Amino acid sequence: MKRFIKDGSQIVLGGFTITRNPMAMVHEIIRQGVKDLHLVQHSHGMGLDLLIGAGCVKRLEIAYGGNGRFAPTCIRFRKAVCSGQIEVEDYTNYHMALRFLAGGMGIPFIPTKSGLGTDIVRVEGFGEVTRQEKKVAGQKLKVMENPFSENQDRVILLPALTPDVAIIHAQCVGEDGTVRIQGLTFADIEEAKSAGAVIVTCEEIVPASFIRLNPDVNCLPPFLVDAIVCVPYGAHPTACHFFYDYDAQHLNMYKSVAGDDARFRAYLDEWVFGVSNHTAYVDKLGGAKVIELRANPAYGYAPGIDRR
Repeated sequence: MKRFIKDGSQIVLGGFTITRNPMAMVHEIIRQGVKDLHLVQHSHGMGLDLLIGAGCVKRLEIAYGGNGRFAPTCIRFRKAVCSGQIEVEDYTNYHMALRFLAGGMGIPFIPTKSGLGTDIVRVEGFGEVTRQEKKVAGQKLKVMENPFSENQDRVILLPALTPDVAIIHAQCVGEDGTVRIQGLTFADIEEAKSAGAVIVTCEEIVPASFIRLNPDVNCLPPFLVDAIVCVPYGAHPTACHFFYDYDAQHLNMYKSVAGDDARFRAYLDEWVFGVSNHTAYVDKLGGAKVIELRANPAYGYAPGIDRR
């Protein structure tokens, strides 16, 4: 991991709120004590919250951070923003998706009309000093007249994102490195294409012959992927479509402790520092929980599971 992620790296986590967060990698980043990360996120949840709560994040550009109904706004994220512990810049979901798209296309900025007339355009989070930092755009965005129109047609220019590392969790990866994400891909494809390096954690590694059976559902080619790590249940407690559902009991437990500094530290001590690796983490979950969360292959989720 240290080959790719260092203190001060700009990184993006794949997944969305309580789906396919690359939690195994998040835990390892925390264990290794990486600091001063610059996170750039479309929308995220548990992984984002843990990294911020553990003190790994200095700066954040994001559209939304929440654990669904378990925390409509991520608890440690909100606490850090309100107390000024991290620098934060706010964009819309569409803005962030476009910024990653621009990075993947190799263009410096991308135009849109979305957001005109909103506070996203009016309010800037980063200060002048931060704007001098590497990998931080000199302006949040720029509003200008469309040079191809004579009707005072305004557009927003958004700066491209090119994070140092994208960390994606996928269902399976072929032996040749081809990545397949089942279900919604969110902004993961654009994030991976925009990044300098791509780490993919996955539920299983499958033969190349299998991954070629349905090439239309494959998402990333091998030449875009720099590292592959097979970590079954690597997104827990978030869901991984067709493999396992989200763990409502764990997310509720986290919600009950995350707002208190001492109890949050105890959570890290038990579930992150208290296990040596992700295999030990899954062992701690226990066989009964693993079986309970398994998805029905016909539905992609676990019908009848207790979601309270």
